[in-house]
Amino acid sequence: MLRLRAAVCRTWRGFQTFSSAAVEVKNEPVLGFRKGSAERTELLKALDSLMGRTEEIPCVVGDEHVWTKDIRYQLSPFNHSQKVAKFCYADKELINKAIVASVAARREWDLKPIQDRANILFKAADVISGPKRAEILAKTMIGQGKTVVQAEIDAAAELIDFFRFNAKHAIELEKQQPIDGGESTNTMIYRGLEGFVAAVAPFNFTAIGGNLAGTPALMGNVVLWKPSDAAVSASYAVYRVLRDCGLPPNIIQFLPADGPVFGDTITSSEHLAGINFTGSVPTFKHLWKQVAKNLDTYRTFPRLAGECGGKNFHFVHRSADVQSVVAGTIRSAFEYGGQKCSACSRMYVPDSLWPQIKQQLLDIHKEIKVGDPVEDLNTFFSAVIDNKSFSRIKKWLDHAKSSPNLEIIAGGKCDDKKGYFVEPTIIETRDPRDAIMSEEIFGPVLTVYSYPENSYREILQLIDSTSPYALTGAVFAEDRNVLDEAAQVLRNAAGNYYINDKSTGSIVAQQPFGGARASGTNDKPGGPHYVLRWTSPQVVKQTHVPLRGWRYPYMD
Repeated sequence: MLRLRAAVCRTWRGFQTFSSAAVEVKNEPVLGFRKGSAERTELLKALDSLMGRTEEIPCVVGDEHVWTKDIRYQLSPFNHSQKVAKFCYADKELINKAIVASVAARREWDLKPIQDRANILFKAADVISGPKRAEILAKTMIGQGKTVVQAEIDAAAELIDFFRFNAKHAIELEKQQPIDGGESTNTMIYRGLEGFVAAVAPFNFTAIGGNLAGTPALMGNVVLWKPSDAAVSASYAVYRVLRDCGLPPNIIQFLPADGPVFGDTITSSEHLAGINFTGSVPTFKHLWKQVAKNLDTYRTFPRLAGECGGKNFHFVHRSADVQSVVAGTIRSAFEYGGQKCSACSRMYVPDSLWPQIKQQLLDIHKEIKVGDPVEDLNTFFSAVIDNKSFSRIKKWLDHAKSSPNLEIIAGGKCDDKKGYFVEPTIIETRDPRDAIMSEEIFGPVLTVYSYPENSYREILQLIDSTSPYALTGAVFAEDRNVLDEAAQVLRNAAGNYYINDKSTGSIVAQQPFGGARASGTNDKPGGPHYVLRWTSPQVVKQTHVPLRGWRYPYMD
């Protein structure tokens, strides 16, 4: 819980900054939802109230709820006959209207004390932690196909942590001030960016959408939030919490939209100041190219922040703890159907351990329950998000079935009659450079290469060079020398690097998240550096002793 100590205000000729002696925030506890628990009872009640119901979600510009003619539906991935939400796409005219309204509201919002803006996020975090927790979890489960634990660590714990820790970091940033001179006082003012920020959110984490829009707003920016079509319901619930907790109109505009229309419109505006993006590499590259094409249009150089996924690895040395390897890999590869940018999708195992690891993987595979996460809370993972994702994964399964280098040793089936279900699939490859080891799949597919145990140094080099991504990776070994070697070789292979732990599960403030190479700009959301990304600092020097002459001493 938040505890604030005295804040100190310094003012010179109308310039005002706030700094805090200390802001203490702790990570939100992850609730267990055991049978008979209060949180389970509340969740079941929320799920029951939503099942079979279609929520109507408008575009929101200022306080105006707008419906366009382009009506869309968010479908439940595990039962695509259920319409979770009816919403509409913002057209170019509405997006431009939102830009004008946002820019008009920017100055007043940017001049608000950081403590006032931070308090909105602190309050929102408390509301999500308490009265709105069950509703947002239920909407994430039904709309995005998450199990109860995956919804809890995302839409509750991580989202709450983003709001609280970013608010803390913003307040503490204010006390990072330059030193004063003997005859002058120097002040750093952390302004928002001049223009608007476009927040383009993914389907797979409710928390990411809240962070992409909420953090720039916290830092004095105005935001156009484009939620994913497949996460509109939960995203709108988060947006409503922010508004109910004091976020003024026009600071965050809620704009579901067709991707190309939204991208073309924002990048054509002279007021574009930043893009905060999570999604695919092709989309982020396209937006970057559009910004470059229109660079002469803008009043300022736009900030581009992007997180684009990965082809994440588990490297296993012969000294590794086998049980930890197996349990960690099952969770990393198959939780939420592998639809995490950090999910393990390629594993390298020494031939001496492969028979043992293989058998344990197959034994656990038989116990994994795939199904409806609402009807059965014991489900380990559910359907993948939509037909496009299902079709892409199916192509990879067909590739594995037809390739002489690949053998499916578990799973491999899929069915989209009721929901977009894909079995957890384990593939063994004889070619460590097969495309399945380098390209992102974003589904419950794990490919394993068994290597000669004494060739681990070559395998480390192979891991580093196989994929264009560099998001997450894990090394399992008890040999200290091997851990040191791996850390050097894989120094640039992962932005989040795990030792004897799975490649997923980063926690806000503990493991700020992000990668480089094709994985993105590595801005590390969840860390103290992230809030600075959304500011345009101004340095103010105030001299207290008048200058009486223009000549320097050496001239006399």
